[in-house]
Amino acid sequence: MATSTTAATSEQDQRGRALYDLDRTTVFASKADPRFAYCLYVPPDLAERDEKPELIVAMHGTGRGFIGYRDAFAEFARWHNCIVLAPLFPVGVCGDGYRDGFKYMREGSIRYDEALLAMVDEVGARYGLDFHRFGLFGYSGGGHFTHRFMLLNPKRLWAASIGAPGSVTLLDPSRDWWVGTRNLHALFGVEPDLPAMREVAVQMIVGAADLDTWEITHREGGRNWMPGANDAGRTRPERLAALRDSFAAAGIAVRFELVPNMAHDGIRAVPRVQDFFADILARRRGSAAACAA
Repeated sequence: MATSTTAATSEQDQRGRALYDLDRTTVFASKADPRFAYCLYVPPDLAERDEKPELIVAMHGTGRGFIGYRDAFAEFARWHNCIVLAPLFPVGVCGDGYRDGFKYMREGSIRYDEALLAMVDEVGARYGLDFHRFGLFGYSGGGHFTHRFMLLNPKRLWAASIGAPGSVTLLDPSRDWWVGTRNLHALFGVEPDLPAMREVAVQMIVGAADLDTWEITHREGGRNWMPGANDAGRTRPERLAALRDSFAAAGIAVRFELVPNMAHDGIRAVPRVQDFFADILARRRGSAAACAA
């Protein structure tokens, strides 16, 4: 009887894992902070593959469409042997309805870069993998997150795709965060690590028709207002170009894509982002194979 019960339990566990932990998974609360959640795409035949998968994190924007981004990367991840992690940082986690906390990395006692790294570690533990470095994509609010995460944690990334952020943090030691990096150490305990940033493959992507300014113009008295808040440019293409120029001045190579006839549309940008990741994955795996030989 005990053996039969054990076998039945094992079969239930296997079926539950196949249904909820593989392919397009259910939504998990983060163990480190259950206010935050994530879903995954995991290749269904993960256990049968000889090559270790890579991790790609797809960060949502202000609309929090995290499942949509997970699904947009699913087929890519299946064919390129990747796991996709799509986090969810909800609006108003401090009870005040604030939408933008994750974009600027700090909100009250929350460090959003650390919250993501805890999720990455949790996913690695669940599947018996080590994701010390991963690829990160974010569009709009996710583009805010992606380039600021890279500023704080460049050694954790092999690639960063920065899509159409409404505001940018330039590598400017003469201005405070978030406009510049002068007080980065005081706020986050790190200095800009330019050599490490130069090792990250960087794409910046924005639509040439992404010209609305109503959401991105900072006004005095606003929660994110500070002197210089609008100095990087008026539109998203102008601001992303300023970020590119800031990176270039620091010796950080950027693949800059101004997409014709595209407005503010993160899902439409995904195929170009996937082309970028495919190129970097091919180089990364080619280098690993050469070293192994």
